[in-house]
Amino acid sequence: MKRFMKYFFFTVMLAGVVLLAGGKPYAQKVQKISIADDFDTKMLNRILIIYDASNSMNARWQSDSKMTITKRLLINMLDSLLDMPRLQMALRVYGHQSQYPPLDCYDTKLEVPFSPDNTNNIRKIIHRIKTLVPKGATPIAYSLEQAAEDFPPCANCRNIIILITDGIEECSGDPCVASMYLQKKGISLKPFIIGVGDNFSNSFDCVGEYFDASKEQDFVNAFNVVISQALNSTTAQVNLLDKNSKPTETNINMTFYDHISGQVAYNYVHTLNYWGIPDTVVLDPLRVYDLEVQTLPPVRKDSIVVQTGIHNVIAVNASQGQLQIKMSGSRVNMAKQQIPCVVRCADSNSILNVQYFNDTKKYLTGLYDIEVLSLPRIILQKINIDERKTTIVEVPMPGIFVFQRTVDGFGTLYQIKQDGKQEFVYSFDEQTKTETLYLQPGQYRIVNRSKYNMRSSATREKTFSIEGGQTVTVSI
Repeated sequence: MKRFMKYFFFTVMLAGVVLLAGGKPYAQKVQKISIADDFDTKMLNRILIIYDASNSMNARWQSDSKMTITKRLLINMLDSLLDMPRLQMALRVYGHQSQYPPLDCYDTKLEVPFSPDNTNNIRKIIHRIKTLVPKGATPIAYSLEQAAEDFPPCANCRNIIILITDGIEECSGDPCVASMYLQKKGISLKPFIIGVGDNFSNSFDCVGEYFDASKEQDFVNAFNVVISQALNSTTAQVNLLDKNSKPTETNINMTFYDHISGQVAYNYVHTLNYWGIPDTVVLDPLRVYDLEVQTLPPVRKDSIVVQTGIHNVIAVNASQGQLQIKMSGSRVNMAKQQIPCVVRCADSNSILNVQYFNDTKKYLTGLYDIEVLSLPRIILQKINIDERKTTIVEVPMPGIFVFQRTVDGFGTLYQIKQDGKQEFVYSFDEQTKTETLYLQPGQYRIVNRSKYNMRSSATREKTFSIEGGQTVTVSI
C-alpha cells in the first residue's frame, strides 16, 4: 500500500480521448505525458479530514462497530501517506465532546492543525484518532463553516476537504450552503464525502463528490480514489475549431476560471505542437472550469468537467479571419496617420476593438461595424470577415486643413451635405490661433466670431473644399 501511494503520479496515453465539449474525434499521433513532469511542483496539497465521531458511530457495521472499523482503515491509509511530497494534512472532528442527548450543534473542533512537518503531523492525527470516543450529534454544516478558518493563508495551495460520516445533518445548518460558501470564497475545492454504512448520496450531491462505503472494502477503495484525485492533475487539450470542425486555430491566450469562485485558475497561450495538434495542458481535476478564449470577440465555454487519469479534449468554435483598414491613395505620410477605427460586432453598441490604419487584426468570422474616427466620422456597417481571408476596407485619404485667425475666437466647423444642409464636425479651441486637422474630402464651412467682439453680427463665415492628399489653409 505504501509503495502504491507514493507513486500516484502516472503516465497517460493521449490516444484515448474524451470529448467533453462537443468536439469530434480526429486522427492524432500518440504522445506520452508524465503528469509528474508537468504538474506544478511548487503546489502544496492541504487535506483536511473532517471525521464523524457522533454517537451513531457506535453502531454495528459488518465485523465490528463503525468507529472501530473506520479507525483501523483510516489509520492504515494515513500511514501510507507519511512520506508523500507536497502534502499537508489536518484533522477536524465533530460529535466527540458532548454526550447525546442533549443535542449539541456546536460540537466540532480542529484537533490537529496543518503543519509544515507533515510526517509528524500525520502521526499526531493517527494518535488522536485512536483516542476518539463517539458521543454526540452530527453538526456537518457547522463543521464545514468552521473549516474555513482551518486553512492558513497560502498563495499556492490546493485546499481539499474529506468528510467521513455515517449520517446526515442533525442540526439546523445546511451543508450545501456551507460547502458552496467555501468554494465561492476560494477557501476549499469541492469536498469529498465518504458515506459509511449506508448510501446518503441524495443528501450530499450538492455538497461535493460522494463515495458510498457500504462495506469495509468500499471504504478502502473510496479513500484510495479520493487521495488519488486529490494529489493528481490531469491532461487536456483545447481544440480551437475552424468552420470545418478541424483544430487549426492557435496562438491565442486561454483563461481557465474556477466555475464556482470565478477566480483565475490558469492562463495558457494556445499552441500546436510538433505534430500539428493542440498541445497538452495540465489541469486540476477537482475544479469545474469556465474557459474564455481571447479571440475578438472572446469565446466562452462554461461548466467544463475534466476527468482524472485520461486525456481530456475541450472543443471551442473559433473560426477567424483578418481585417485591414487602409487609406485609398499612396501618400505615405497620410497612410501613417494614427486615426483610430472603432470595431464593433454588427448592431452592437459595445466597443470590441480599436484598430489603426494598415494594422491587420484577427476577428471571429461574422459581421462587424466599423467607425473611423476621422473628421467627419465614417460609419461602415456589416463588414463580413471570412475564415482565413483578409478583408480590406479602404477609406478616402483625407486632406490637411490649416485654420488660422489673427485673434482668439469662437469657431465651429461644419460639413456641407449634398442637400445643402450643414452637419457639425468640430469646435475650434477658442485660445488657439492656428489648428491643423485631417479632413475627409468634401465641402466645409467655418463659422467664427472674435472673442473680443460682443456683437453677433460680427460672425464671419468661409466655405472651402478639401481634396484627398491636399493641404488647404483658411485664414480669418
